[in-house]
Amino acid sequence: MKYRTLGRTRWSVSEIGYGMWGMAGWTGSDDDESLRSLQRAVALGCNFFDTAWAYGDGHSERLLGRLIHTNPGLRLFAASKVPPRNRQWPSQRSHTLEDCYPPDHVREYIERSLKNTGRKSIDLMQLHTWEDAWLDDDRWIQELMRQKALGHIRAIGISLNRWEPWNGVKAVQSGLVDCIQVIYNIFDQNPQDELFPACRAHDVGVIARVPFDEGTLTGALTLESTWPEGDWRNTYFVEENLRSSVAHADALRPLIPAGRSMAEIALRFILSEPTVSTIIPGMRKLRHVSANMATSDAGPLNDPLLQALYKHRWDREPTDWSQ
Repeated sequence: MKYRTLGRTRWSVSEIGYGMWGMAGWTGSDDDESLRSLQRAVALGCNFFDTAWAYGDGHSERLLGRLIHTNPGLRLFAASKVPPRNRQWPSQRSHTLEDCYPPDHVREYIERSLKNTGRKSIDLMQLHTWEDAWLDDDRWIQELMRQKALGHIRAIGISLNRWEPWNGVKAVQSGLVDCIQVIYNIFDQNPQDELFPACRAHDVGVIARVPFDEGTLTGALTLESTWPEGDWRNTYFVEENLRSSVAHADALRPLIPAGRSMAEIALRFILSEPTVSTIIPGMRKLRHVSANMATSDAGPLNDPLLQALYKHRWDREPTDWSQ
């Protein structure tokens, strides 16, 4: 495992982190299997774990707390998120700070995260949605700074809405946030335009999420793919999105080198961007943990393959199903 610096925090974090949404928000989750997978990741050098109160109403946070308690001699970084008060993902231009992150709400959910994880401090606390317009109301940052002064959190971040990396550039330029979490993958290359240059200029850490485009870039998605009733993916992979996603993945297949998987190439594509501090793929199976962690040793892609993959940029606009 290789490590990178998480912006101005100066924390040395594993290139491959761990996204913990699927352990509480998707069907088929099993706590014993999840804990075995988390521990395997630790054994392979992973030290950055991203969760949120919204992942099972604190269930994922409690799993992370158990992992950290089991490994008292290791420095494992815990990142979590305050849910919007109106429970709307993503945020809309019409949402105000009062709708989503008034100070008492931020304070309440930091306290909940501390209780769930059993920790005195959360390393990185993020707002789970974001609108750059909220910079005009400084109550959110005042409360987060107060929590930081109390030692309840160590760093401040925001998680950007799907397919809207532009809606965070002003936050980075403000100097108020330590980290940005954004969707970045072979298809979603938009952060390269404005967001990444701003992060480099202001020494803001970058957490790349959704590296497999919710499963499309694993190469396993087909037009016949289905999920159990109640699974989040049923509301995301509506017919319009499923057909388009499969078509885009199929167009990539001729570029995948022999003996390599699409998932490996997807992660190594992101590792080829030095602005990214860590990637947080979701993993629930031991085999996925082993395969994903190994991509750090394999390293960035060669330039000819990178240039070919850049041509597969897919610019999308948020819709009522993109969440």
